[in-house]
Amino acid sequence: MTTLLDLAPEKPATRPSLFGLDREGLRARLAEDLGLEPKPAKMRASQVWQWVYGHGARSFDDMTNIAKDMRSRLKETYSLARPEITERQVSSDGTRKYLIRFAPGIEAEAVYIPGVGRAGALCVSSQVGCTLNCTFCHTGTQALVRNLTAEEIVAQVLVCKDDIEEWPSSRDDRKLSNIVFMGMGEPLYNLDHVARAIDIISDNEGISISRRRITVSTSGVVSEMQALGERTDAMLAISLHATNDELRNELVPINKKWPLKDLLDACRAYPGTSNSKRITFEYVMLDGVNDSDAEAKELVRLLRGIPAKINLIPFNPWPGSPYACSSWERIEEFADIVNAAGYASPIRTPRGRDISAACGQLKSESIKQRASDRRKSASNPAA
Repeated sequence: MTTLLDLAPEKPATRPSLFGLDREGLRARLAEDLGLEPKPAKMRASQVWQWVYGHGARSFDDMTNIAKDMRSRLKETYSLARPEITERQVSSDGTRKYLIRFAPGIEAEAVYIPGVGRAGALCVSSQVGCTLNCTFCHTGTQALVRNLTAEEIVAQVLVCKDDIEEWPSSRDDRKLSNIVFMGMGEPLYNLDHVARAIDIISDNEGISISRRRITVSTSGVVSEMQALGERTDAMLAISLHATNDELRNELVPINKKWPLKDLLDACRAYPGTSNSKRITFEYVMLDGVNDSDAEAKELVRLLRGIPAKINLIPFNPWPGSPYACSSWERIEEFADIVNAAGYASPIRTPRGRDISAACGQLKSESIKQRASDRRKSASNPAA
């Protein structure tokens, strides 16, 4: 059986990668670099796309429906190298966590959770670190290093599909059916790259994961929510966690900029929202902080008129956290109130806690590179 070690990526190459380009971008790149006319460029782009995203090709030599001389030119010009997997952990419940190094000092985590959605979900990161400083979230204790590119976001999906041996993408017995932007970072602070990554992931001649199975979670960047819906048609999740501004200001400090009224107004206006396309509201259960009956009733009142479901998330502890998880009995009583009001309120089963892969536990060891170091790396990429 093929293992992750067997699939170790090439050494970092000076040739540019083709990952992260949308279809038009790939066509334009091939036309410019290889001197192809529009029609041949479109055909070659379609072939390369299907091999890379449909079959998981790791070498241009595998692209057998492309003439040998063209394969040689592609190989000389571009790289299909994956980023380095610096650590891979498997939980007792089957959850897999990958620490992925995209460049020196640039690492992020992605988590594959089997049995979620139709078959399994991959939680991807959109940034290295985070600027939001949500007090219950471990990632929030890591300063922002930088945004991830569309190439780096898509690479997280490719790495996972390599590891779970899910090529070709069109296979009926899929293990990866859902993508959730709930990893490190705030996706709406990186909307251009997130939107392009979603276009690539959802393309039906490649990875082919439906936009209805791609969820983007935001802590409440109200200014970008409309654009997210219009550009991606992705499902929306709101990291809510409180029913009043005073508490949410503490738990989710971005609330000071966009308070609950503004956030919920933006939810009501989110494109395409309906009973068949509901917004998910995430609510972490913190003992004695936000878990009273009164807060459950206020949550129902706040969401009135919004097609919604409410995910109740048992708090996942991390070193130095000031919070404790609500008791299971308290969580169930909270859920009963929400359910009685007509809202689905599943209690999320913690997954991957033993490898710090559960919700709110992600944090890499990346450090912010000095500008001089970045310039040195850029001028000497083979170093």
